[in-house]
Amino acid sequence: MSGLAVVSAGLGQPSSTRLLADRLAAATTAALGRDLPVEHVELRDHAHAIVDAALTGFPSGPFRAAVEAVTGADGLIAVTPVFNATYSGLFKTFFDVLEPGALEGRPVLLGATGGTARHSLAIDHAMRPLFAYLRAAPVPTAVYAAPEDWGAGAAQSDLADRIARAGAELAALIEARPAAAKSDPYEDPVPFAELLAGGG
Repeated sequence: MSGLAVVSAGLGQPSSTRLLADRLAAATTAALGRDLPVEHVELRDHAHAIVDAALTGFPSGPFRAAVEAVTGADGLIAVTPVFNATYSGLFKTFFDVLEPGALEGRPVLLGATGGTARHSLAIDHAMRPLFAYLRAAPVPTAVYAAPEDWGAGAAQSDLADRIARAGAELAALIEARPAAAKSDPYEDPVPFAELLAGGG
């Protein structure tokens, strides 16, 4: 899969986490100025499968398709609610079950939501180290949204500005990223007759 993968770890429906994820995706596609397939992965819908994958060591069923959408995307938006000053357990477990190196070099836009602006530091002290360990490439601007950011007035305008800036940064990294190499080494096999001719 190529395109944009959007991982949202909100627990409620509707959730401010998914709302922020949607707005970040819209800002990114607008900055690209072209159509880009967008695959939304709501971790809430895969909660049991995520735990199963953590226990068995591999994803299965619809959850496998979600993992492939994330690991095969040109860019990733990852948004989590903040609980107890860090990302949610569901968010962390999802990234724990990915294969090592699956996100290496992948452009990532980080976002988070929480009940107070004081939790905004979770992006820098928890999320950035996680994605550095995964060898992904987070954009400089991350976006945190507290309850007051969704209201009218200056806070809302500031949130819109941060979303637009972060989306533009992710779009720039996606455009600059070289095309992925073929993942299947057997996609273009050497014809058997050619092998015989060279083996004489």
